Amino acid sequence: SALFSAHAGQYQQLGARAALFHEQFVQALTGAASAYASAEATNVEQQVLGLINAPTQALWGRPLIGNGADGTAANPNGGAGGLLYSNGGNGFSQTTAGLTGGTGGSAGLIGNGGNGGAGGAGANGGAGGNGGWLYGSGGNGGSGGAGPAGAIGAPGVACGAGGAGGTAGLFGTGVVGAVRG
Repeated sequence: SALFSAHAGQYQQLGARAALFHEQFVQALTGAASAYASAEATNVEQQVLGLINAPTQALWGRPLIGNGADGTAANPNGGAGGLLYSNGGNGFSQTTAGLTGGTGGSAGLIGNGGNGGAGGAGANGGAGGNGGWLYGSGGNGGSGGAGPAGAIGAPGVACGAGGAGGTAGLFGTGVVGAVRG
C-alpha cells in the first residue's frame, strides 16, 4: 500500500505539471495567433487603402482617404488630406532664423486642417490648414519666431508674426492665428 501511495503522489505531481505546461502553451499560442492576425489585418488594410486611393492619387495628386504628411525641413508645408475623409498634415517648425514656418495642410470633405509650423527667429509662423469642406476645424497658426536681442544700448529686432488660423468647413470652428514669438 505504501508503494502505491508514493506512486500515486508522484503521478499527481506529474499531472499538475503537465496541466501547467498545457496552460502556458495555450497562452503562448493564443498570443502568437493574435499578433499574427493583427499583422495580417494591418497588411490587408494598407492594400485596400492603396487600391481605393490609387485612382484619385493619379488624377488629383491626393488620396481619397488618408491624412496628409507632416512637413519636413526639405518640404515645410503639410500635405493635403484625402478628398473624402482625413486631416491635413502639420507644417514644419523652423529652427533656422529667418525662415517662415510651414503651412498646415487642408483637410478634404471631412477632417481638420493641419497646424502651421513655428517660424524661425524673427520669422512668421505658418498658416493653419483649412478644415473640411463639410465638417472640420481649421488648424492653428504657427507661432512667430522670437526676435533676436539688440546690442547693449540698441533696441532688439522685431519678432515674427503668428500664422493665420485655418478656416472651418460648413460645420466646424475656425481658428484665430497664433501670437508673436
